[in-house]
Amino acid sequence: MNEFVILLAGCERISQKPYDTYIYIDNFMFGRHVEKQHLINFLLENNIAGPPPVLPIIGGRGVGKRTLVTHVCNDERVSSQFNFILHINGANLGQITENGNLSARTLVIEFFSDVDDNDWKKFYSHVTNLSRENKVIILTTIEKLERFGTVKPMTLNRLVYEEYRYLFKTLAFGSTDPVDHPQLIPIVEEFAELLEGRLIPANILADVLRKNLNVHFWLCKLRQVQITAKKNMTMSGAHPHKLFDQGHPAHFTGYILSPPTIITPNVPQNDLPQLRFGDLLTGHIFPPNGDFKLISWESRIPPYTSFVHTARFCLSLSQDQPESPLSGRKHRRPFS
Repeated sequence: MNEFVILLAGCERISQKPYDTYIYIDNFMFGRHVEKQHLINFLLENNIAGPPPVLPIIGGRGVGKRTLVTHVCNDERVSSQFNFILHINGANLGQITENGNLSARTLVIEFFSDVDDNDWKKFYSHVTNLSRENKVIILTTIEKLERFGTVKPMTLNRLVYEEYRYLFKTLAFGSTDPVDHPQLIPIVEEFAELLEGRLIPANILADVLRKNLNVHFWLCKLRQVQITAKKNMTMSGAHPHKLFDQGHPAHFTGYILSPPTIITPNVPQNDLPQLRFGDLLTGHIFPPNGDFKLISWESRIPPYTSFVHTARFCLSLSQDQPESPLSGRKHRRPFS
């Protein structure tokens, strides 16, 4: 009961208006109350004698590791205790140590590959010498990096099916009462199963579906997702989401999409044309004849990251696909 009371105390209040819930979800972190409270407790706990504590947070691509940490760091209880929070790319550990460019009380380090133990020891020694009041959080998809932790690692999994279905339905219907569209409710169930708990596809598709609550339109989008999944299973033996998780490209009609790159605000981009995935799905915008950047999602909550694919045209795939806006053919029709 005590743990339950603590959990409730860490939850934000949600609007009591039943059909405004999607606005709350669309601009704030959904769920993760237990993980959020655990992370807050870690940051606010007084350090015992010894080196700074290190908490690894391990989870797959796009499960919300960055969002969770940023959300917690913006909490008044945390921000009032830490005057500076430094986010570090783990690939730059050596350069940071050599330059002595560390002064934060909380260090958030994101690793995209394994790290040499000697490099970590040198870095950790440097952090310890700066201040024993430091806290270190490691964000990674690599389980074996938990060896650097001094406390039990936190594993961030995808939402369970019931939570995910609720999230998708709330986002897809928006301010509309689902009871007014009973034919669409079973389609939500199919989407939830097909998307396998992935947050980015849920946001992309829900944003498109919410603008057109038409049964035919929803079924058409469901069929397109099913065809794309089947095509990748046939060609690569895996669902496109799993291919991205493993760092492999996936096929999307006449294009090959690279795994998404996480882009933070104010990062310079190359000169390739940029299109938004949602705009393509509505059928009102066509891709260029050539390579381009495909923005799958732009987060509306901190840290405001964008997930960007490089789309490369593949003639053999294009010839094997029915005509669509991503086919690269001259006479194209809307993707609808």
